[in-house]
Amino acid sequence: MNTLLTNARIATMDESFSIIESGYVFISGKTFKQIGAGAPPQDVLKQADVTTDLKGKWIVPGLYNTHGHAAMTLMRGYEDDLPLDRWLKERIWPFEGKLTKESVAAGRDLAMVEMIKSGTIGFLEMYHLNMDDFASRIEQVGMRAVLTRSVIGLCHREEQDAKLNESADFAARWDGAANNRIHTMLAPHAPYTCPIDYIERIVDRARSLSLPVHMHLAETKKEVDDYHTSFGLHPLDHLVEYNLLDDTSWLFAHAVHLEDSHVSILAKSKASISHNPMSNLKLGSGIAPVMNFIQAGIPVSIGTDGVSANNTLDLWQELRTAVLLQKGMVQKADAISTQQALRMVMREGANALQTGQKGMIKEGEEADFIVVDHTAPHLQPETQLHSHLVYTAVGSDVSDVYVQGHCLMKNRELLTLDEEKIRYEVNNQYQATVQSL
Repeated sequence: MNTLLTNARIATMDESFSIIESGYVFISGKTFKQIGAGAPPQDVLKQADVTTDLKGKWIVPGLYNTHGHAAMTLMRGYEDDLPLDRWLKERIWPFEGKLTKESVAAGRDLAMVEMIKSGTIGFLEMYHLNMDDFASRIEQVGMRAVLTRSVIGLCHREEQDAKLNESADFAARWDGAANNRIHTMLAPHAPYTCPIDYIERIVDRARSLSLPVHMHLAETKKEVDDYHTSFGLHPLDHLVEYNLLDDTSWLFAHAVHLEDSHVSILAKSKASISHNPMSNLKLGSGIAPVMNFIQAGIPVSIGTDGVSANNTLDLWQELRTAVLLQKGMVQKADAISTQQALRMVMREGANALQTGQKGMIKEGEEADFIVVDHTAPHLQPETQLHSHLVYTAVGSDVSDVYVQGHCLMKNRELLTLDEEKIRYEVNNQYQATVQSL
C-alpha cells in the first residue's frame, strides 16, 4: 500500500526541529519514502494508492508512554484519596484478586482506545495476568508495545522460580513479534516486593536473554525509609552493592526519592527513567528531580502509570504537568525547553522502549505518526506549533494515527477497535467485579 498525505504542516522533530510549512509525505509500505515541501511530484501522485488532502493539519511523530498498567484502566476512579501503600493493600490488590480473563481484556482494550485516540502509538505494559492474550490482541490492533510479565517475589523459592521462568519464556516468545512492533523486558515489580537475591536472578536471566529490565524504584518516601530500616541502605544502593546495574539496560519508573549520589550512579549506567508526574502527585508520592536527571545526562521519558492512579492516559496532559512542575520547582522559566519536552515524549520514549525508531518524521524511517487538527480555538494563532503541542494540545486534537504506515484511526474513528462495544463491556465487567468483592 502506498499512501500519500498532502497539504500538511509537518513537524519533523528532527535534529534541528525543522517544520515544513506546507508539504507532503509519501509512505510506501511501512516506511516514509519521500517527504517534501509544496505539492508532490507527478511520479509520486501516480504511485499513490490512497491520497488524502489534510487541509493544513499537522503531521507529528507519535507519542510513547513508557510506564503503565493497561489492565488497571478498569479501576479508573476506584480510589482517589489514599497514599500508595494503603491504596495498594486496601483497594487495588483486593480488586485485582477478583479480576477475570474477560475483565482484564476489557480494561486493556479500553486503554488502547484511550491511547490511540490521544495520539499514543507505543506503550509499556507492566502486569502479570494473561500476558499472551494481550500480546495477541496488540498484534491485531497494530500498536507498538513493550510487554513485561511483572513478578512479585514475596513467596517461597519454588514459586519465585516458576514466576521467573514464566516471565522469561513469555519475553523470549514475543520479543520482536508483530512485525517487530512488540518488544519485551523482564520486570521485578519493586525492591520492596522482590528480595535482592531474586532481583539478582532476574537480572542474570535478562543478561542471558539480552533483554532490558524494568522496575518501580523509590516511588515514595515511606518505601525508601522502610527499606533503610530493613536493610540499612537505599534500594538503589542495594542494586549497586550486588552489581546489578553493570552490563544491564534498566528502565526505572518513578525515581522520585533519589539523592545526588544516586543521580551520579545512574548517569554512569545504562539506565533511563520513566517520569510519571500525575500519578506521583495524585498518590502524594512527591516530585521527581527531573532537572537533576537531565543535567546529568540521564535519559528521561514520560509515563502515565496505571489509570487507577492517574486517572488518564492522555500524554499531552502528562507532558505539560511534567514541564510545569519542574519550572516551578527550580523557579526557572527555561528549566525545560519546549524542544526538550517534545523529545521526552517522542524521541526519548522511542529510545526507552528500544523500538529502534527515532521518533521523528524522516525519509527511511518507519511511518509512525499522528495528525493533529489545527483548527481548535486553543491552537490559535497556529504559528507556534511546538509551543502549542507542549502547552495547549489535548488528546481530542488528534484526528489520525498511523503505525508502520497502517492507519489505526481516521478522522477520530478507530479502525482496529470497536469503541462502542468496548465501552459497553468495560462497564459490565466493572460492575461484575465490584459485586464480587
